[in-house]
This record gives sequence, structure tokens and C-alpha cells, in this order.
Amino acid sequence: MPLTRRTLIAASLSITFALAPLTSAFAASPQPAKGEHGMVVTAQHLASEVGIDVLKKGGNAVDAAVAVGYALAVVYPNAGNIGGGGFMTIRFKDGKSTFLDFRERAPLAATKTMYLDKDGNPVKGASLDGYLAVGVPGSVAGLELAREKYGKLSRQDLMAPAIGYAKDGFILNQGDATSFAGSADRLAKDPAAAAIFLKPDGKPYGIGERLVQPDLAASLAAISEKGPDAFYKGAIADAIVKASGAKGGILAKPDFEQYAVRELKPVTCTYRGYEITSSPPPSSGGVIICEILNVLEGYPLSYLGAGSAETIHVMIEAMRYAYVDRNSALGDPDFVDNPVSKLLDKAYAKDIRDKIDPFRAGVSQELMPKGFGESKETTHYSIIDDDGNAVAVTYTLNGSFGAGVVADGTGILLNNEMDDFTQKPGVPNLYGLVQGEANAIQSKKTPLSSMSPTVVAKDGKPFMVIGSPGGSRIITITLEAIVNVIDHGMNIQEAIDAPRIHHQWLPDKVYVEPFGLSPDTEKLLAGMGYHLDLADQTWGQAAGILVGGKSLAEIEKGGGARYNGAIDSRAASGEALGY
Repeated sequence: MPLTRRTLIAASLSITFALAPLTSAFAASPQPAKGEHGMVVTAQHLASEVGIDVLKKGGNAVDAAVAVGYALAVVYPNAGNIGGGGFMTIRFKDGKSTFLDFRERAPLAATKTMYLDKDGNPVKGASLDGYLAVGVPGSVAGLELAREKYGKLSRQDLMAPAIGYAKDGFILNQGDATSFAGSADRLAKDPAAAAIFLKPDGKPYGIGERLVQPDLAASLAAISEKGPDAFYKGAIADAIVKASGAKGGILAKPDFEQYAVRELKPVTCTYRGYEITSSPPPSSGGVIICEILNVLEGYPLSYLGAGSAETIHVMIEAMRYAYVDRNSALGDPDFVDNPVSKLLDKAYAKDIRDKIDPFRAGVSQELMPKGFGESKETTHYSIIDDDGNAVAVTYTLNGSFGAGVVADGTGILLNNEMDDFTQKPGVPNLYGLVQGEANAIQSKKTPLSSMSPTVVAKDGKPFMVIGSPGGSRIITITLEAIVNVIDHGMNIQEAIDAPRIHHQWLPDKVYVEPFGLSPDTEKLLAGMGYHLDLADQTWGQAAGILVGGKSLAEIEKGGGARYNGAIDSRAASGEALGY
């Protein structure tokens, strides 16, 4: 009997194929940015310029990451922040790696039922709006630890550009203005936020207008002069605590004084000979990316083709099984015994493949664990320096402009990260994630995250730096960029721009970006039993770097630029800059 694509899928449940990626035509994308000595890719062009300037002045990738982090807090306020938190994955030039967790923490006074009414039901908006939604911020502590331990330049040098943009202002482009317009009504509800981000007539700032943030400039200047103590032990913390107490929040001064960054061992795995280094718990990102890749490694994706019904089918099923594990088993490692080694085991991935029907969609409800009952407004940036040090940073306020509140006199937007906890097992959060007890709210606990700052290496050398915002979809955005490069032969810009699909176990839907699948593929998937949710909007703003060429084909020929950077075409204000 001749082998068909369908029979190949079935056969590949137990056979690992090692096929070279096929080359084919992809949708048109801009050419990646090129550089020989360094590359910075961020969601805001001014922040990219700040990062490149740091590299040119002799700073390393960590220095550039710190400067970019502070700059984004000024020029990209819907997600860049010092009032939120995030993760940093670092791969050093010698091949060693580390991970910094400066994610937000639950306040000391937080309780498991703090967002439930007397009947045990979630109170609408309580975990999203206002001071009760705010977790203890970690960005300032994280950026300073990174600089102090792994950087070369002074805090004053790295913060000066951000202070300048806050004090003197910056001119808004179309992407900047669109973000303000979309959140104007929400920002208007908080007088301190409205005074910064809305004009005196209550309208948002528009294209070509200058946004000046003098209070934020003063806060940044205090941090520059005195270090993190200015934020966690001084007037800034006092102002935030005062505003929280006056407006229904539970933040207290000890929350700030006791905040500490965790330095953790990254999650690592291999995929078709490439080494993946990514985020460990309290992020689910690295674990779940690796779990999905382990499953996909048993299928000949390059043969099946990008966007084919067969490829989409196995990707969806791998996502379905992995998100069950994500939503039910993972949490803050200080509170939960995370089964990381099991989820990263290649044998566990084979067990999953053995359960996947090659011809029919799975059913999420059948995978419900026993006892089971993040907004796109995150931002990611990727940096690599002349020595080959690679840094991937994803940090966030959670929702667009966070909780939409600013403590008087600080200029600092505060996060609404508490929504990432499980308010009640089985109840969806902002991103529709249905989660379990492992992620329940507890004092000083960190909510589970999907942020996935990732570095890929090949033969001991950096190969790819990648990550994205996108809430629960961060994992699949990052995953698909990796697969598009390694399996489908796309260049880094095409891999990031390519239309995306997403499945997160519950709800049992396949989310598809506009024009993400051909009509023929949609019909085949529907016939297999999939419920397709054809979106009218795109998601994510990935930022990536490929080393040695713009694609695998160019790398193999040996004629490509050393660094090739790509900012998602979905990112209206972003830029990839090399030198």
C-alpha cells in the first residue's frame, strides 16, 4: 500500500524522522535587520535605539537589557514598566545560562478568597481594576540585580536615556497614539493616570504630539541616584502604599521591603539537535514549550508542510495535552512541587503521541484532571552583543496599562497581575485560562506566568533569541517561531510574521489568526472534529534574532550576516536595530 501523508502521521507516532526542512514560498515579509556586532529588537523604536547606543558604548547585552527596560517604562507605558515585573533569560558567551525571576508577588495580606463574594463567586473586575488588583512590583529590583551582577556600566549611565525621555518627552507615532486611544476611557477613571496620559480636555494624546512625564522622571532619577531602595524603602513605596490604602488596596510597606529577586536555573531541553533554554516555574513557558516540542519531535513537520491540516492537527493536540499540565500542575516553586522532570521527559512525550488519534480531534473534557475544579499588554525584547552574550526579557503590567492606576506624585503605572492567580478553580481569568489549586492565591506567592524569554543554541553557540507578549498565547507564539525556523525553513522575519494558531485545552477551541489557514485546511480540520475560532484580530508582538544568517538555508551556505533581527510586523512601534 503506498504511503500517504495520513499514513505517515500514524507511522510517525512511534518513529522519529530526521528530514531537512523544505523550502517553499511564504507570505511576503520585510527583510530582517542585519548587524555584525550587536542586535536589539524591541516593541518601541526609541527603546531599540537606547539599547544599540549602550552596545556601541561598550556595554554588554545585560547592560542594554537594563537600559531598554527602563526606556520602555517611559516610551511604551501600556506594557513597559517599573510598576510590574518579569523574567530575564541570559545565555553567556561561554555557554552557561541563568534566569532572573522579578515577577510580581502577592501582598502579605492576600488571601485565597479575596476576589470572591459571600457566595463564593468571583467579583467582576476585582482582580483587574484598581489597587486590589496590584501585585508587589519587581522590575526595579530585577533590572538592578542583572546590572550589578552581570553588567559593566553604571546605573546612572543606563538610566539616563529613560530619564531624558520622561523629563523632555517624546513624540508619539501612530502605534503609540493607538495604544493611548484604546485605553483612554479606562485611564480617565484614575485622576493621577488621566493627568499624565490624557490632555486637559480628556482626550488622549495623538500622532505627532509630545508626551512629557515629569513625575516619572523624578522617580527614575531617585532610583538612578539611590538604587532600588528609592523604590522599595523610600518615598515611592510610601506613596503607593498610601494610595492603595485610600482606594481599597492591601499593599503595605513590608511588601516592598521584603521583595527579593530569585535567580533560578533555566529550563533546558533539546529539539532536533538544538538546545532550548527558557523560563522555569513560576513561569510555565519553558516547561510547556519543551513539552510541546518533545511531542512534535516525533512527527515529520518539514515533510507535512507549514499550515497543512496534518501539521496543524498534531500541533493542536500537543498544545492540548501540554496546557492540561500547565493549568493543573504548575505554580510558584516555593509553594508547589512542580513535576518538571516528568513533563520534560521524552518518554512522557511519546506517551502523549501514543494517545493522539491521527485522524480525529481530541476532546478536552476527557482530559480533565481529577479534583480539578495574561493581556497582550506584556512586552518582550531580544538582545545579543558582540561577544555572543544573549538576553531575552519579557516583562509586563498584565492588562493594557495594568490596573490603570498611578499613585499621586510617582508617575508609575501599577500592574493588575493578581488576575494571573486562580481566583476559583475552574473559573477563567482574563485570558480564558482555566486553572487549578496549584496557582491559588497565597501571601508572598508569585502567580503562574506564560512569559517565555527563550534562547536557542546549536553546537554550543547561540542560534536564536525569541519571545513575545500575548498572555496565555505567549507559549504558542514562541513555539511557532521556533518551529517555523527549524522545521519549515522560514527566515526569522517570516517565522515571526507567519499567521498563528493557538489551543489552550479549555475552552476547546482552535484560535486562528485572520487568513491563518486556507479554506481547504479549515474544512479538513472541521471534518476531524475541531471547532475553529477564526479571529478578526492578530495577537502577539514577537521579537527575535537569528545568528549566522537570516534562515537555516543561509546559515548552511555560510554567507549571511552575523546577526539578523526581526520585530513582529504586528508591532506598530517596534524596531530591530543592528550595528
